[in-house]
Amino acid sequence: MSKKPPPGPEDDRRLWRLVASTVTPRNPAKPEKMRSKARIRPSLKMDTALPAEPPTRLVSIAPLRLHPEDLKAPAPKPLKGPAGHIEPNRKLRIVKERDPIGARLDMHGLDQDQARATLEAFIRRSYGQGHRAVLVITGKGKVGQGVLKQRTPEWLADPSLREMIAGVSMADQRHGGEGALYVALKRRV
Repeated sequence: MSKKPPPGPEDDRRLWRLVASTVTPRNPAKPEKMRSKARIRPSLKMDTALPAEPPTRLVSIAPLRLHPEDLKAPAPKPLKGPAGHIEPNRKLRIVKERDPIGARLDMHGLDQDQARATLEAFIRRSYGQGHRAVLVITGKGKVGQGVLKQRTPEWLADPSLREMIAGVSMADQRHGGEGALYVALKRRV
């Protein structure tokens, strides 16, 4: 089989003439129709005319220069969650009970107000006694969407408790699974 030679400049010109012959020029008397229905209207007034010379390429892409005093650091976002998850190795030690669970709190049957007050007192007491890990049993609630299960991490993120808490993680199945939390406490200073 023989291959055709690549198209040369003459073939390109012939193809361009063929394409150009199918195009009809636009009537200059008719205004050009816009494809979208929205009309673009210039917002420049005569007194706010553009400068006579266009900006150079470097000026148009250069970043806006600000005085360092005008720059302000963004306000820190309030922390929503607890101090974070428990370190993986520490959680494994708690699960395997190499680090003992110092105390347990079962919040079944408590309403939100009672549960929060009990939880805060429990964390303070456990921290004061020098416990390093505690188990908080919230229960799963109906269909796994229990109020205490959802609110407990928010309560543990409270600034008054946060200084005592190193991390929070869901408990292992043998300690309650989704219905319980491991709370790692910081060392007392």
